[in-house]
Amino acid sequence: MNEKLNSYLNGVFAPYDGLKSVEELKSDLLSDLQERFHELKAEGKDDETAFEMTIDSIGDIEETLLEVANLSRSLERQVQINLRAINLQESDFAGVTLHEGEFKVSDLQGANFAGADLTGTSFATSNAQKANFDGANLTDCSFSVTDLTDASFHKSVLVRTNVITSSMKGAKFNHIRLTDVRLTKTDLREATFENCVFNGVDFKSCDLRGSHFDGQTFIGVKFDKSSLINASFRGATLKNVSFRLPFSMTNKSYLDFKTVCFDDAAMDKLTYAALKGLWVVDLSKVTII
Repeated sequence: MNEKLNSYLNGVFAPYDGLKSVEELKSDLLSDLQERFHELKAEGKDDETAFEMTIDSIGDIEETLLEVANLSRSLERQVQINLRAINLQESDFAGVTLHEGEFKVSDLQGANFAGADLTGTSFATSNAQKANFDGANLTDCSFSVTDLTDASFHKSVLVRTNVITSSMKGAKFNHIRLTDVRLTKTDLREATFENCVFNGVDFKSCDLRGSHFDGQTFIGVKFDKSSLINASFRGATLKNVSFRLPFSMTNKSYLDFKTVCFDDAAMDKLTYAALKGLWVVDLSKVTII
């Protein structure tokens, strides 16, 4: 019967052969149909009845296929415009769709990417000071040696975004859920964070001196050898968060970490125990959850 289901789908999907997104949909749908068929058989239905009910359960698949195919073809027709090493100051890219694009060694000062879908795009060695990424989809984007000083990220989509040896000094992060983001050797001094959730984020060797994370939520976050002098987590929620101090031949790292504020923060037992083990931070006003 699995062969019969597969044969049925081959006929339905035949007009869209070669489109990757459609092939992925076909694979997922076949798995769902097989599961549905076995459920109906377990309920006592005979093979033919179970097959007919399984096919009926997917509804008007042809309309869905047409929509997916049109979108896929539209993306494939995108012209690969050369955006490398050119002056794009104050350029208006609001609302554009650019997947896996490249802005390498380009001047993007003040450029407007508001609401743009930039999935998988690279901004390597570009100057994006004061660029506007409000509402932009930055999933799988890469910022390597990129100047993002004073850039704005209001309601941006930051998923698996990778930032390496870049400056985000003075950048503004508002109403964002950062998911599996990696920040390495990045300057985040004077950056502002409001109504943000950090989920699976890694801060590795970052400069977070004076950063205020007050009231933010941290889940599964790592602060690995990052400078947190005078940083504040006042009123923040921390779950499964780890702090690995920068290497020092003396006790300087511990003395620096002593300046971090956790007043009125709420944290799980594991995070609390790890911080308590460092002996230097004041946890007297922390709530254990």
